[in-house]
Amino acid sequence: KALSIYQSLLKHTVQITEQVPCNLYVFYADGISSNDVWPDDIYLKRNQTGEDLGARMYHAFDTLFQESYEQVLIIGTDCFELTADTIQIAFTALHNHQVVIGPSADGGYYLLGMRQFFPFLFEGIAWSTDAVYNKTIQQLALHKISYHTLPILNDIDTEDDWNQHYSKVIDS
Repeated sequence: KALSIYQSLLKHTVQITEQVPCNLYVFYADGISSNDVWPDDIYLKRNQTGEDLGARMYHAFDTLFQESYEQVLIIGTDCFELTADTIQIAFTALHNHQVVIGPSADGGYYLLGMRQFFPFLFEGIAWSTDAVYNKTIQQLALHKISYHTLPILNDIDTEDDWNQHYSKVIDS
């Protein structure tokens, strides 16, 4: 069942990101695959670097800003509620703010975007805890970085999360 949920989440992420007019990257944890759900003609593929989630995001942002991108967004692949419109709103928010963040209901975030690289956002955070979003906001305030907050969305981290999402879909 977990594999089926994971595959559904990946397909959802492909469907929404293909609608966004930007360069699309996939960062792989365990080696790049050319025969998967991410079409090679749409997605640029890279390997992740880093021991934990924070280090991997740090390196992804660093890599893309070194390639002269002016705006970079990272999204998770675990959020059925994320839409192409939300991603587009995030890009638009970066016209007026240095950072955009989409908080998840569990205390993390499903999206983080920047106009320039802020390495301190990945330091001193206990990743995969309910304190990630609040700690990130504290760092932004401490460094006087302007940010825009997107709506809170639910992500899928557990089978209970999946069951709650599935119940909402059935009820609607």
